[in-house]
Amino acid sequence: MRVARLRAIKADILAHRGHGELSAEDIARRHRLSARYVRKLFESEGTSLSDFMLCQRLVRAHRMLCDPRHAGRSITAIAFEAGFNDLSYFNRAFRRRYDATPSDVRAAASGTPSASRKNAGPKAGG
Repeated sequence: MRVARLRAIKADILAHRGHGELSAEDIARRHRLSARYVRKLFESEGTSLSDFMLCQRLVRAHRMLCDPRHAGRSITAIAFEAGFNDLSYFNRAFRRRYDATPSDVRAAASGTPSASRKNAGPKAGG
């Protein structure tokens, strides 16, 4: 039962990850659970709700930056669509996860040289 609930909650987060104000309380309300129980479900997997949500938002932003259909969109617009409300936080979290800036990843995906290009894949363990 716990596995099925966690799977449903993760699907819910994926469906709503672009909402910057998504919270444990929102998720819990939709699933008729307590926010504390939702957090405990993630802790049982050795992670936290906020880490899971951050990871999903970063993955979405990375995919959009690599997708030629989004080449004309600003990095700011992509960050906000992925669910970030703070561009500075997005840039720091993105660089920590991918060891590259969003601009570096976009340049690598388009084949454009970038002065500070690094490995554009996710860091090991992240």
